[in-house]
Amino acid sequence: MRTQFWCRPVCFKRSEYGVVLAVSLIVLSGCAVQKDSINSLTPDITQNAPPVLLADASHKAIPLATPTPEGSSEEPFDPFAKPGEEAIEEYDPWEPLNAKIFEVNRQFDRWLLKPVAKGYNFIVPNIVQVGISNFFYNIRVTPRFMNNIFQGKFKGAGIEVGRFLINTTAGIGGFFDVAQHFHLTTPEEDTGQTLGFYGVPPGPYIILPLMQPYTVRDLVGYVGDIALNPIYWLVLPIIEIEEIPSVIPHYNRLTTSLILITARGTEIVNDRSLNLEKFQGVEESTVDLYAAVRNAYLQKRAKAIRD
Repeated sequence: MRTQFWCRPVCFKRSEYGVVLAVSLIVLSGCAVQKDSINSLTPDITQNAPPVLLADASHKAIPLATPTPEGSSEEPFDPFAKPGEEAIEEYDPWEPLNAKIFEVNRQFDRWLLKPVAKGYNFIVPNIVQVGISNFFYNIRVTPRFMNNIFQGKFKGAGIEVGRFLINTTAGIGGFFDVAQHFHLTTPEEDTGQTLGFYGVPPGPYIILPLMQPYTVRDLVGYVGDIALNPIYWLVLPIIEIEEIPSVIPHYNRLTTSLILITARGTEIVNDRSLNLEKFQGVEESTVDLYAAVRNAYLQKRAKAIRD
């Protein structure tokens, strides 16, 4: 058996598999991202809302974060904190570099992604945008199902199967979320949460160009979710095993790459369009946006693992 990994139409030797697989999966393929992680550029800033790019983002007016008076024992006001939230350790040894990349991502959103999303929003009806988002969520069922199994959450695994069957059939390929009307909903599970479930520490906080925030554990989990998705084995073979056939032949790497890039670009623009009105004014109302986003992301991930 001869195995090949690829990201661009170039062949690599077996000794390079590990590096190439990690890089290619992270850069090319965002379809394994959680539904709540709206796109690869979008940092999380609330517990229950999808993360969106923060060039201009706001769901509601948020009071200005102001420092406490000198000598006060109270913590500064956190506009993203919710009642009852416990403080968590924010391990960010790469903060100087992370902050620079964070700013690059914000400017990319402000000057390119957001204007494109506005044009897209003008052309594409909202019901179609929601349907596209549902479709991408539906095709990522396998990583969610497997991670429910890995964590012993068999009820959640059953719900994921039921949702997929109903939405793929009655929901026309997942375009409509019919399953929600049968109360078939369950928290998302991903490989990062599974690693946390088994006690793997989160590691340093990290921000990558044109991607959402991660911890090192969640970044490894992100790659794991891609590896668990059979689409990348049987349909668009990022991972090639010659004995396993695929819808698009293994030799046709250019076609596969173009489809992956187009699909990912569509998902990013579509989800950015759905969130155009959310979190407007956050930049103006928060003294330290980077720290607020970091805290919100870490709180969200800690809560997801506890649940």
